[in-house]
Amino acid sequence: MNIDTPHTSRHALNWVGGEWVGSDTIRGSINPATYEVIGTYAEGGIETAEAAVVAATRAMRETDWVHDRKLRARVLDDLADAFERNRDELIKILCTENGKVKREASFEVDLCIPSLRYFAGIVRTEAGRVVDSKPGRIAMMLRQPMGVAGIIVPWNSPIILTVRSLAPALAAGCAVVVKVPGKSAQIATTLSKIFANVTELPRGVINVFTDETGEGAKHLVASPEVPVISFTGSTGTGKAIALSAAPHFKRVGLELGGKTPSIVFDDTDLDLALPILEKSVTTFAGQFCVTGQRVIVQEGIADEFRKRFAERLRAVKVGPATDLTSDMGPMIDRENVERVDKVVERAIAEGAEVVVRGGPVTEGPLSKGAFFRPTLLEVSDPKMAIIQEETFGPVVTLQRFTTEKEAVALANDSIYGLGASIWTRDIAKALRIAPRIEAGMVWINEWSALGEDTEEGGCKHSGLGRLNGATAVDDFTEIRTITLTPGLMDV
Repeated sequence: MNIDTPHTSRHALNWVGGEWVGSDTIRGSINPATYEVIGTYAEGGIETAEAAVVAATRAMRETDWVHDRKLRARVLDDLADAFERNRDELIKILCTENGKVKREASFEVDLCIPSLRYFAGIVRTEAGRVVDSKPGRIAMMLRQPMGVAGIIVPWNSPIILTVRSLAPALAAGCAVVVKVPGKSAQIATTLSKIFANVTELPRGVINVFTDETGEGAKHLVASPEVPVISFTGSTGTGKAIALSAAPHFKRVGLELGGKTPSIVFDDTDLDLALPILEKSVTTFAGQFCVTGQRVIVQEGIADEFRKRFAERLRAVKVGPATDLTSDMGPMIDRENVERVDKVVERAIAEGAEVVVRGGPVTEGPLSKGAFFRPTLLEVSDPKMAIIQEETFGPVVTLQRFTTEKEAVALANDSIYGLGASIWTRDIAKALRIAPRIEAGMVWINEWSALGEDTEEGGCKHSGLGRLNGATAVDDFTEIRTITLTPGLMDV
């Protein structure tokens, strides 16, 4: 069944226990490119979260979900089929409510389908282990679901970041409660309609609610009935979640903030590097956990790099998704535009040199939306806030280095450790440096090379645990050891 719902006069409901659930609190959804109201949504909260936890708990206790691996595999494959059928609708709603240009919305949706199929394969191949621990004794190690998983999703890439946690949680045998922010309410309902039409999915295995205030999310984190939390978002919120979850010894997976460095050596092929580094700044309007916020360039090519990079950033065409020539869409709202502009103004006041001063679009038709043109600042003091704090917008800094050792030190001078890239023709040098970069993901001559079969996550203040890849199910499972001693038999 395909979804064909107009993007006007929408009213988004919560999906709990296989039923559509409303709320006394109704809020509006906007298109950040135009600030037009595109619909309304029922604000979930503590009551909705409680009902979702009850439904998920019941599904784990009263259906075959936990114990039938083949059912889980079929459901994951059916979900992948449903995403394929509804690909165009998912792309449209991302463009409309999230502001992504069509190329970026397509990129996000197309990450989901292989992820669902990959974890269907994980379900089919996971068989536990059996060992002869000593003569006459057999031990079986079975991987079993932790319990109900709470998935807390941000607004910047709400579809793939839902699926990235959802797929391994379902593969593990968990039922899930997904909390989506109000800024993505229409997207959440579109996803829920897809879930609702997967016939073999037991009611209550997937529950989705919208929560702008955060009260429902707090309930998930504090509830003793939700032993697993998978959160993507800011480092500050991640710390609060870890503290709240600690009394119940919950399994907490956190992918948090980042301050991705890109080290550019003298021998770099700039024709290859510059287009990709431009996209590292402008993809999702810089609202991406691995946005290339810091370029660290060797002195020999720093002037040429600065000139050519600045030209590219000035030429970026910001605009709505409806204009297919747009290179970069809006930020999520005007409040974030104002926030990022204040970050830039502070950096300039503290001594950053302006190379490209983009900033808010204040004139013409685009001034109605939340548009922010790319900005490039050169910085010599690595302790400045613009270097140390996540910006979450299309702003990039340039730093210079002389030696390899200095480059590594600058890259690691951060509390964050999510992603990093190295640019050089000398692969031996790149492979020598990569293990010394304090980041969970290091890319050589590319950026944001993400996939369902490779682990994704950070170190330091960028988080705990890994999503994607074979180890992603670890956050949602525990190993149960069953030992059998039948006794030795006389021969």
